[in-house]
Formats: sequence, C-alpha cells, structure tokens
Amino acid sequence: MTEHAALLDIAREAVAKATEIVRSRPSFSVSAKGDRDLVTDVDTAVEDALRAFLAAETPEIGILGEERGRSGDGGGRWWALDPIDGTANFARGIPLCGISLALVDGEHSTVAAITLPYLGVTYTAARGEGAFANGNRVGASTATEMSDAMIAVGDFAIGELAEEKNRARLTLLSDLGARAQKIRMLGTAAIDLAWVADGKLDAALILSNNPWDTMAGVLLVREAGGAVVDRDGSEHTVGSAATIAVGAGLRKEIVDALDRAYGVVR
Repeated sequence: MTEHAALLDIAREAVAKATEIVRSRPSFSVSAKGDRDLVTDVDTAVEDALRAFLAAETPEIGILGEERGRSGDGGGRWWALDPIDGTANFARGIPLCGISLALVDGEHSTVAAITLPYLGVTYTAARGEGAFANGNRVGASTATEMSDAMIAVGDFAIGELAEEKNRARLTLLSDLGARAQKIRMLGTAAIDLAWVADGKLDAALILSNNPWDTMAGVLLVREAGGAVVDRDGSEHTVGSAATIAVGAGLRKEIVDALDRAYGVVR
C-alpha cells in the first residue's frame, strides 16, 4: 500500500468517526464566535475527537482545525480540518453540511475526504488516483455553455470591509444570473466543491480561501477532471485569495465574469 493510500484510509476513518458524533447528538448548544458566525458544541466535539485520532495515527503530521487552530510541526505537511462546514445550516436543522479533511503537503492537498452526514455520501481522493463518492468514481461537468450551467456561489462577506467585498459579489451574481441556467447558494464550501467534482454543479465560486473549508474539495475537483483557480485565473494553492472550481469547459467564461465583477482589465 502506498503512503497516500494509507493516509486516505486514515482520513476516511476520521470522517466516519465525525459522522457518528454528529448523528448521535440530537441536541446541542449554539454560540457566536464573531459577526454572524456560529459555533456549536458539536463542532468542537468533532474537532477534539479527530485531533486526538489524527495525532495518534499520524504524530508526524501537524493539524490545522477551524475551531482550535494549529498544532504540531509536520515539516510542511498538515491536516486541514473543518469539523462541520455549514454550521449555520446544521444549527437550523438544514441537512446541507459536511466534515472536510485534507492532507496538505506544501502548497497543495494530496489526500481528501469529505463526508455529508445527513446525505449518506463520503467523497474521497488521493493525488493521481481519481475522485470517488462512496467508492464510485466521479467526474466533473463537461458543459461548455453558460446557459447549461448550475453555479454555486459562496456566502456574502461578513465582518470588516463586508460592504465593499459584497459590492463585487452582487455584480457577479447579476452577471451570472443573467446568463447561467441557475445560481445556488448552499452555505457550505464542502458541498459546493464535492458537487463540482461529482458533476452536480458546473462551477463553485468561493470568494475566500480558508484551508479547512477548501483544501479537501480542491483535490476532489482536480482528481475529477475539473479546474480550480484563484480569482485572477492563476492555479489555486493553499495561499490563494479565492477558490474557483469549474468544469474545464467553462473556465474562461467564469474567470471573465470575475474580472468584470472586480473591474479587472486584461
């Protein structure tokens, strides 16, 4: 078994443990951690459990989690964990949420697992091995016409400079809404990216790049044959400003729309 295969088995086991925790907690507490930003005690319970599991299984690899920050020195390798991506959905009983776990090596992810605990699907990928949903290979969209495209757009910005950031988002929504088949705002980057990999969405435009939100989904999309770029069209890395995932046939159309929204002239 290759190292990536062994680490993928660990990632798969980790998100399975997370699913058990999420589904075993019929009640939970919700608190605010920022401007319109929520955390539940299930988020922290999942992160604590997976930190302990990953530290025991891979002590040589660091961990960055959304709720507890960074720990360990992995020498450039670290797990990026979002214990519940889509907490606002989860807190309201909306079943669109996921647990996202990626192994990041340098600037890119090499192992990924995203599980959707209420939809019964686990997406997995290892670099060079393809992307899978419950063990079945998946592929990104081959659409080439914007009129055929279903596009997910990430949440509006909150906090500092939100008004300025959202002006560009509104311009982008107006542009895409006039030409795409449908626009969706699902409230979870994990699902946005997993569904681009699975061909359910033709593109996902996440205008931020928190590694715990995006790095697992980025690998899934690439292994499924899709493209993932930064807002300016350059190849996506862990340090990118945005995460733009798209079936290869619509890459130029999407980047052009982003340029118009942000007033970029090339």
